[in-house]
Amino acid sequence: MYTQGLNTIDAHAASAQDAEREAAFQARIDADEKIEPNDWMPATYRRTLVRQISQHAHSEIVGMLPEGNWITRAPTLRRKAALLAKVQDEGGHGLYLYAAAETLGVSRDQLIEDLHAGKVKYSSIFNYPTLAWADIGTIGWLVDGAAIMNQIPLCRCSYGPYSRAMIRICKEESFHQRQGYDIMLALCRGTPEQKAMAQDALDRWWWPSLMMFGPPDATSVHSAQSAQWKIKLLSNDELRQRFVDQTVPQADYLGLMMPDPDLKWNEATGHYDFGSIDWDEFHQVLKGNGPCNRDRMRTRVKAWDDGAWVRDAAVAYANKHAMREAKQAA
Repeated sequence: MYTQGLNTIDAHAASAQDAEREAAFQARIDADEKIEPNDWMPATYRRTLVRQISQHAHSEIVGMLPEGNWITRAPTLRRKAALLAKVQDEGGHGLYLYAAAETLGVSRDQLIEDLHAGKVKYSSIFNYPTLAWADIGTIGWLVDGAAIMNQIPLCRCSYGPYSRAMIRICKEESFHQRQGYDIMLALCRGTPEQKAMAQDALDRWWWPSLMMFGPPDATSVHSAQSAQWKIKLLSNDELRQRFVDQTVPQADYLGLMMPDPDLKWNEATGHYDFGSIDWDEFHQVLKGNGPCNRDRMRTRVKAWDDGAWVRDAAVAYANKHAMREAKQAA
């Protein structure tokens, strides 16, 4: 009984201390201060960041795959060079984000292992196939456009390493969006067959692009807490509406028809109304039942396994260099 009494008192004291810390932490968030890796933070804040940043990093890495197989098939040398640079950028984005996640005390190797084991998610959009060259333009225009809409607010999120990584990422994503729109513009100004290719790509990618913003606010599990901590500054539905309002005039300029019979301008709200999203499809893709889920993971795991010798060589070189420095120091 005596020992139990001591444990109870300690538990109450610890609980009171945690409550004080959490109140002080929230006050810093409310004052728009940045939280840095060595600062105290609630365990749930840390877990939320690890989940979000790692999913973001995985999405950048897996996102290289739909476009990577078009590098050798791009129609001109200029297009090849631009696409190669873009895919390289995406790989860099993944590395920035894995580094940001590591500041929270997680191992990059563990994050990648979890991805390959299917334990974690990445953006559902990358589980759709790229069937034609116009898909590369549409990905740049729509997918990267949606990514920018999602990511610009993250430049002001509460966690310092994440917000700083996003500044450079957003600058590069802006280039990617312009590159994609340039491809679509060239196709729409080309032959009737080329414009038809552009329209077909828009028809296939429009709805998955709207799903990129996540489920409706009413059913989003993490949104409220993430908003309180300023990890997320705008809701899923707000971001989705902004994206629609921005993108529809761009499609009009291209002379393309949006694949949504319910799409119309609403004078009263000052926004476009749009049709219902097939959330069953969204959840099926997240569960691993999309057109390319298994192919994407198979390709990623193969690339990781095939690159083992490079990682081993880098470690061997680092060890050799460290031994040499140790001998010189001695």
